[in-house]
Amino acid sequence: MTLSDLPALNAFLNATAAVLLVIGYSLIRAGRMRQHRAVMISACVVSTLFLTSYVIYHANIGSRPFQRQGTIRIIYFAILLTHVILAAAVVPMALITLSRGLRARFDRHVAIARWTFPIWLYVSVTGVIVYLMLYRL
Repeated sequence: MTLSDLPALNAFLNATAAVLLVIGYSLIRAGRMRQHRAVMISACVVSTLFLTSYVIYHANIGSRPFQRQGTIRIIYFAILLTHVILAAAVVPMALITLSRGLRARFDRHVAIARWTFPIWLYVSVTGVIVYLMLYRL
């Protein structure tokens, strides 16, 4: 694997995190707390791997400019802007949510998880969309 392979890996890790988040949500809705916990820890691990790979790529390669023009450019930057802002916000939110869950402070865990889940899912899905628009369009 080379540095040029990392964007595809990052998209794969984001997609994996999104799938794990949906599975984790489904598990807790079904009352399967042990399985929910394992899947959500897995989502955190996958997201940590993503963040590590992302930093390595951008520290070595830098940014890739979006080349397309017209309406697609506006759409790309609208998605990118919301993705970046929410990605910065979701890191501490996910850590707090995880910490509260692991400490069995479930009332406080649920209170923040209601916000963390949709934001984290949005960031994971839009990460894949940004990759597709930037590297595959």
